[in-house]
Amino acid sequence: MAACHSLPFVLSILLLIFISPSLSFSEDAAAKSQKVKLSLYYESLCPYCANFIGNQLVKVFNTDLSTIVNLRLVPYGNAQIRGPDKTIICQHGQNECYLNTIHACAINAWPDVRIHFKLIQCIEGQASASEQPEAAWRKCCNDLGFSQQPIDNCYQSGEGTKLTLKYAEETDSLKPPHRFVPWVTVNDQALEEAFQNFIAYVCKAYKGKFLPNACKSSQQESTPREASILPVCYKSSMFEAERVPTSAETSMKMEPPA
Repeated sequence: MAACHSLPFVLSILLLIFISPSLSFSEDAAAKSQKVKLSLYYESLCPYCANFIGNQLVKVFNTDLSTIVNLRLVPYGNAQIRGPDKTIICQHGQNECYLNTIHACAINAWPDVRIHFKLIQCIEGQASASEQPEAAWRKCCNDLGFSQQPIDNCYQSGEGTKLTLKYAEETDSLKPPHRFVPWVTVNDQALEEAFQNFIAYVCKAYKGKFLPNACKSSQQESTPREASILPVCYKSSMFEAERVPTSAETSMKMEPPA
């Protein structure tokens, strides 16, 4: 009789064992589908982009905000494409074009944003104070334990240029068009001048059941703050009107400095 009475209990335990993993899987899938899409459109050598990445955007990973965010980095910024050969002219010159491509190669080599963000954050911090951009990214690779080979292969094969042109197309297709960098969108909605309050907007956009602590402790406003000088690199003052690129710019486009 004791064996008969214990049979329902055993069956219930077995059901829990088989059902629980499927429930957990469905819950994980639901959580991923509810994540907020956070995108940063930026360019290397813009000091305001470097500051935003190193001091503000890094909070995604320094807090539990990463549990509700899908972060994307788009390295192109205020650059322009000129002529039938698709010459890329950058706001901060040849060095910026070079580093934008290095960033694109890093993102392609290590698609997990938790990985490539560390490298890009380091490069931004190093390159902003260096006139040797190649030395800056190689030092970051050495310091952080990244192999340089995937980036070298990407850059030297021309794959980096193709990636940069894709980022150019995406950036130039933004609605509304970006006016400066850093340019931040939440679920494809531009924050414009309120980009520094991105945490508040991410938390507001999240539709999941449980808010992370980063949202509960955030005291940021969800409305733009007026500022006499916005910490950005503006697009409108980038080039003189209809300026023709010099022969040096054209011949050295996308090449690492000597």
